[in-house]
Amino acid sequence: MRLTSFRRAAACLAVLAAGCAQLPPPADKSPRLDRTQFARIDAAMMDAIAARRLPGAVFHLERGGAVHERAYGRLSYDAEAQQVTSATVFDAASLSKVLATAPSVLLLFEDGKLDLDAKLVDYFPDCAGGGKEAITIRHLLTHTSGLAAGLPAKPAWHGDAAAHAMACGQTVTHPPGSFFRYSDINYILLGQLVRKLSGMELDVFARERLFGPLRMTQTGYLPLRRVQVAAIAPTHKAPLDTLEPLLHSDVVGGALLQGVVHDPTVRRIGGVAGSAGVFSTVGDVARFARMLLGGGTLDGVRVLSPESVRLLTTVQSPPGIAALRGLGMDIDSPFAQRPRGSLFPLGSYGHTGFTGCVLWIDPASGSFYVLLSNRVYPDDKANVLSLYTELGTLSARAAGWGAGTP
Repeated sequence: MRLTSFRRAAACLAVLAAGCAQLPPPADKSPRLDRTQFARIDAAMMDAIAARRLPGAVFHLERGGAVHERAYGRLSYDAEAQQVTSATVFDAASLSKVLATAPSVLLLFEDGKLDLDAKLVDYFPDCAGGGKEAITIRHLLTHTSGLAAGLPAKPAWHGDAAAHAMACGQTVTHPPGSFFRYSDINYILLGQLVRKLSGMELDVFARERLFGPLRMTQTGYLPLRRVQVAAIAPTHKAPLDTLEPLLHSDVVGGALLQGVVHDPTVRRIGGVAGSAGVFSTVGDVARFARMLLGGGTLDGVRVLSPESVRLLTTVQSPPGIAALRGLGMDIDSPFAQRPRGSLFPLGSYGHTGFTGCVLWIDPASGSFYVLLSNRVYPDDKANVLSLYTELGTLSARAAGWGAGTP
């Protein structure tokens, strides 16, 4: 029987130092998928498209060498719009936090350039004041810094320097380490920290240390520099004053965002930030998931150390915090309950993205699923949270969880 949320949290907190306890693996330990679930997954996707909750998407489910992958719908609701394919590039939104930013920070930790328990002000003295002196790098990574959820849009501002000044000017609402609040400010600061300690912009560091070694060839920031606009799923029509300096009249139809990051704060920063901005394909995200299941190695290439993978994917939240997160991945916060579905156990982990994206990984069964979509097209109003739950549950069933599973 599945543990209640309270009992799951208590079980994990009891073994915080070692990471989250896992339930026994599925009775079927062979690396295969239950094909009877594929039609249900397809039906869930097609029903969501018919209900105009998203115009198109790509879904990928994998366990061992067994794969179910399918593209659905079109890039927009226009009947003449191009069909989505497995090669379609999507705005990954907050998946950027776990595809780029958190692993980049952990690589700097591996390099000996960063102390995870050091204070934010040790690296950014200009962030002193407002109760921020107690914020550590761990607090930023686990969203327990006490900082606000995001930067204000007004008065108008542009550029990374302005974003940094605004972030450093924040006052904490709770003592660092005492309260969970999902915050883009945390990851904006972490992205800026990568640049300061590595001497490289975040997009360059992620490309050279993560995406390149992993052969994630279609993944990165500022996709219009390397991808034809027709290959990118559009997101929504944004106010013109939030598009500068990224508005390209030759590739953006009016104010329709296609290849320009959806997140308005990241647009103001310039397209590259720790909180969002990465674009990717389903195949590339699947490679990242395989690397994590491989303990940091894929195709004989080590990208992250086993210790970095452990820190990224097991519970690292401060004691007393009910929302359980790794140094990047979500495990059992309120945001995890939908993509995990009703069957994947505690100890599985992942993240979502506002544009309609999910990466969820279950080390107990050696399985994962990826959903990339542009549910925000054309007006940000569609809701796919119930679809996340349905896909998470069906994916778990296909991976062996369900009837007869401990």
